[in-house]
Amino acid sequence: MKIALAHKRLDLKGGTERDLFKTAEGLRDLGHDVHLFCSEYGVAPPRGVTAHRVPVLPLGRTARLWSFALWAPKLIRQAGCDVVIGFGRMVEADVLRSGGGTHRGFLERLANDGGVCRRIWQTVSIYHQSLLALERRQFAAQRVKTIIAVSDEVKRDILNHYAVPSDKIVVLYNGVDAQRFHPRRRGDFRKSIRERWKIPAEAPLVLFVGSGFRRKGLDRLLSVWQSSQFAEVYLLVVGTDGRFASYQARAQTVAPGRIVFAGRQDVIENFYAAADVVALPALQEAFGNVVLEALASGLPVLVSHTVGAASVLRGALMDGVIDRPDNSEEMSNKLLALLQKANDEKLRQEARSIGEDYSWECHFRRLDALLREICAKSAIASLS
Repeated sequence: MKIALAHKRLDLKGGTERDLFKTAEGLRDLGHDVHLFCSEYGVAPPRGVTAHRVPVLPLGRTARLWSFALWAPKLIRQAGCDVVIGFGRMVEADVLRSGGGTHRGFLERLANDGGVCRRIWQTVSIYHQSLLALERRQFAAQRVKTIIAVSDEVKRDILNHYAVPSDKIVVLYNGVDAQRFHPRRRGDFRKSIRERWKIPAEAPLVLFVGSGFRRKGLDRLLSVWQSSQFAEVYLLVVGTDGRFASYQARAQTVAPGRIVFAGRQDVIENFYAAADVVALPALQEAFGNVVLEALASGLPVLVSHTVGAASVLRGALMDGVIDRPDNSEEMSNKLLALLQKANDEKLRQEARSIGEDYSWECHFRRLDALLREICAKSAIASLS
């Protein structure tokens, strides 16, 4: 098949941009003729993939938003692709991939936190109102044959905010590189990473990975370290935030020397090798690739039930799901319980098994089957 993948930017930094890159590689490896349609290329396209640049108006983010949404479909039609997957805002596509839920739901959550001033700003913001207008058009468009939600949480979010038939939404979880994130790294890097960041070799270690600390739940996690029960437990934070320095200062007050900030790291897989448990106590997260990366590395996870990836857990690993992420007592008890059994080989094997089930290879086979089904139905419809 000749497949179009469209998003404003190709890169390896943002979540959606990275998923776009991986999807281009995965579909290419399955023998498809893959075409990328982006207005910006932060990295070179994957080998064997055809790249098209979508021109946009350089007059601010709202102008860029609308010009891409309107012009990208025109360029794609000229290319004559069999199926079009939109990773962002476009006025038309065969398949719409929703990786982060609806913008309407996102604004509602921000308004609940920010109060009246936040609501007023959202109402008068041309950019946010433009996003909402495009979103309404996307979910109402008859040409969209299928919506891919990256988790059950995202599907619920769409159904809660738009009148979309439930059977039009297919849940297809993200994938994980099960070779890059692998338990064998534990023997190679556990000691070196701990030595580098001055973490004792035998100390229980919790790993937090993510940028945007407050949204990911680091505030709630830090509060747990005030308890004497965590006097011997270390926390390693990998990622960045606009208030990075203030978080470091707070950590020094809460647990001097036992909360370590490593900043952004490219070879993140080695940090999983050093950890005993991974924590993602976010109040809301559409999916949470960190969860799959931890599982593929053979690690149990502490995760809020509102994180999309929590639904992949099974068996004893479900003990790490937090019902009330704002309840420090529940978080503390569940985290301590996970640390006590973190070296249970059976638990680690179960985690690895789930990671393998959600490898990128499995993901792309499911996506390939879905796209072929869509094209077959389109061919039948055109004959009738």
